[in-house]
Amino acid sequence: MTLGNASTSVHAYVSEPAGTPRGGLVVVHEVWGLVGHTKDVADRFAAEGYLAVAPDLLTGAGGTADLTGELQEAAFDPQQRSNAQPRLRKHMAPIRSPEYAKHAVAALRACFDHLEGVPGLAGRVAATGFCLGGTYTFSLAVAEPRLRAAVPFYGHAEFRDSELRAISCPVLAFYGENDSALMEELPGLKKRMQVAGVEFEAVVYPGTGHAFFNDTNKYTYNAEAAADAWTRTLAFLERHLQK
Repeated sequence: MTLGNASTSVHAYVSEPAGTPRGGLVVVHEVWGLVGHTKDVADRFAAEGYLAVAPDLLTGAGGTADLTGELQEAAFDPQQRSNAQPRLRKHMAPIRSPEYAKHAVAALRACFDHLEGVPGLAGRVAATGFCLGGTYTFSLAVAEPRLRAAVPFYGHAEFRDSELRAISCPVLAFYGENDSALMEELPGLKKRMQVAGVEFEAVVYPGTGHAFFNDTNKYTYNAEAAADAWTRTLAFLERHLQK
């Protein structure tokens, strides 16, 4: 499905619940793009009663499902990583540009507006995302004051204090203990969120690293941590998306 308008349009995978939606959810993919895993996660949320919209933020930035699937394997396999570095750098370069950030946030807001326009969902829309999607879940929380809840998985939150003060929804964030860059960032983020008046809870899973929720990644997946994060996420959404 294509969402948005003439100025901002985005292709998205939409997964609908069997009955009346209990809420709307923007599901933001990892750096590898809108691959099967992300669609499966959207389907899981739909099975729990949520109308889930998973936008494709990577098409046009040099990524394809086949290419990113291959790169994901290479990025985490120590034997392949060195040879894959040139392709990984090429894949990541467009994503790091300010222009890409503007495009991504605009696309996410188009998805949010779509969900807000569904009868019965106004004021009951949240966002979650993983890796790159975790970072942009934070970004949507900064940019969209109507967002009711945000659940970023292992995302960066490199924002000015004034931007953090713009977050008006509660945030439940998940991290792997061995994800060193994010662990270094987290203590300062907690303090800054507190000063900004944001309801912020960070859950850190011992012995896990980046992408612990991705059950298609044999190098990073941790079933116990993923199951606990899923249970916490559903309870969090239930609490904050009630009518």
